Amino acid sequence: MGSVEIRFVGSGDAFGSGGRFQTCIAVRSEDDFFLIDFGASSLVAMRQQQLSPRDVSKILVTHMHGDHFGGLPFFLLDAQFVSKREAPLTIAGPPGLEERLMLAMEVLFAGSSKVDPGFDLRLVELRPRSTVSLDGVDVTAFPAAHFSGAPSYSLRVGVDGKAFVYSGDTQWTDTLIEASAGADLFACECYVFDEDVPLHNSYAKIIENRSRMTCKRLILTHMGEDMLSRVHEIELETAEDGLVVAL
Repeated sequence: MGSVEIRFVGSGDAFGSGGRFQTCIAVRSEDDFFLIDFGASSLVAMRQQQLSPRDVSKILVTHMHGDHFGGLPFFLLDAQFVSKREAPLTIAGPPGLEERLMLAMEVLFAGSSKVDPGFDLRLVELRPRSTVSLDGVDVTAFPAAHFSGAPSYSLRVGVDGKAFVYSGDTQWTDTLIEASAGADLFACECYVFDEDVPLHNSYAKIIENRSRMTCKRLILTHMGEDMLSRVHEIELETAEDGLVVAL
């Protein structure tokens, strides 16, 4: 069993609250380096933190909102023209991933979806409560309560004997308890403090349900201005850009 490192490359919301980068979580094991979500600002965040896009083996997408998958067209163009990628790349996400990704590429860089990238690009659709093995990494998708024009997921990742779970964007749902059961680390979105906001989670709801969770460690992320302004009142751990956690 090797060591696994989780890095919050971007811990922010869609609006750059607190000057934070949009969602991107890097997972590094002894034999692999991959990402969970890749928001529109994520390539900039990687450059700032001196992480090489060329080293990324796969990108797992929770849902198809711009702050979670909007950076993929930039990543793919970088792979062709800057990083000069040759190794295969896997992008896995909800049903409809390929169509939405190609549309985004055409909107941002017309013609880019029709160009041979020069490396093997594999697009994988994840199905709810079905575990897929991607190069030795076990990925299980759980339904999230968040509208994005396609299914939205919380993702549980098993690598080198460790379990990491990211909620994605979601209102509170008991599925989060199921998804994070026994996990070494659960990164949970927490957009607001105690408001009842559709599609997103609140600190009040997480605290209300914390005793029902069996994850070993819980870190809050994707915090909006409301949460950031009350961070001194928060009892749980919170993420920030560049935070590294060893499992």
